[in-house]
Amino acid sequence: MSEQGASVRPGLLERLRGLVGGEGSAKEKVPVRDWVSTSAGQPTQIQGLDLTLIWVVLALMGLGLLMVYSASIAMPDNPRFAKYMPTHFLIRHIVAICFGLVAALVTVMVPVSNWERWAPWLFVLALVLLILVLIPGVGKVVYGARRWLPLGVMNFQPSELAKFAIAMYAANYMMRKMDVKENFFKAVWPMVVALGVVGVLLLAEPDMGAFIVIAAIAMGILFLGGVNGRMFFLIVAVLVGAFVLMITFSEFRRERIFAYLNPWDEKYAQGKAYQLTHSLIALGRGEWFGQGLGSSVEKLHYLPEAHTDFLLAVIGEELGFLGVATVILGFFWLSRRLFHIGRQAIALDRVFAGLYAQGIGIWMGGQAFINMGVNLGALPTKGLTLPLMSFGGSAILMNCVALAVVLRIDIENRQLMRGGRA
Repeated sequence: MSEQGASVRPGLLERLRGLVGGEGSAKEKVPVRDWVSTSAGQPTQIQGLDLTLIWVVLALMGLGLLMVYSASIAMPDNPRFAKYMPTHFLIRHIVAICFGLVAALVTVMVPVSNWERWAPWLFVLALVLLILVLIPGVGKVVYGARRWLPLGVMNFQPSELAKFAIAMYAANYMMRKMDVKENFFKAVWPMVVALGVVGVLLLAEPDMGAFIVIAAIAMGILFLGGVNGRMFFLIVAVLVGAFVLMITFSEFRRERIFAYLNPWDEKYAQGKAYQLTHSLIALGRGEWFGQGLGSSVEKLHYLPEAHTDFLLAVIGEELGFLGVATVILGFFWLSRRLFHIGRQAIALDRVFAGLYAQGIGIWMGGQAFINMGVNLGALPTKGLTLPLMSFGGSAILMNCVALAVVLRIDIENRQLMRGGRA
């Protein structure tokens, strides 16, 4: 463990162990033996790499690549994309995946202790980029939102780095400075201020969807890190109140809520609820087994952003309930596995690594849940992509990097469980 980890207050460590099912709960206790039994009853050494995790991630990315191609192949028929080749988005998505996998290979070689030291500086870098993107002439404006920094080969979205950075920063902060009993407000207010600054910058873009995900990551790590339950729910109440006020005083957001509540109303069906109504039509057409790969009608210029925010609707139309259920199960397994890796790390007294891994579990599971809820009409429309699957270079890149750090945590967990050093 690092010097910072050694300074963790014993009471906090005990509470963290309790959260992962430590003493007094043998049924929930996290195993710290790195072996499994064969049919002959002899222990067999587990390999140092979680191949199942890798294959699930690659499978989601592969299905996403296939569906991005299917959803975007007809886009050149639209005058806006007339100069594009039918494979334009496919090639860009392949390049993004290649960049992401190379970045993941490099990232997995970096010891977790280095990320622990770099966490505050990553957060500062994310803040700087969030400020830069708001500068006229620097940030790129698309559909009225200023969210991208043009880098030549790709447009980078600082909010994706901010999700990665907030998970690092919150885990590092809880590990180093948290005193949940004696000085709660003194200990928590810097984290609340940091989250508030990020929120102001994101809402200026505007990108409320990204702020919701970032707030969920930060609040989840605070809760898992041992924040007093009553005070945690007080913070949640303040955030919910802030969201309610933003919706109340923003006519644009208020109209979105009304459109979500009654999408088939004539007032909204061709306006704020246009994407939602066509997403529901696509999912309805898919029925149990879908119309067949490539047979979507809604992607033919009826459903906007079919290759990004509403990719799940195309999956539902072409692959049916079976395809949608497969994606849901994939993200459920992935989120559960990330939480399990975090629990193992905490059981091994690696607080920073454990909280970070669980924060990434909240990111992947939470963002997937919101995107699926939007596509299925269960949540108001937000501009959030489906992690690992939707078109978007910076999102794919940061998803790969974040998961590579978790994979490194798992590798170090296994080394410790074999009696070695992380």
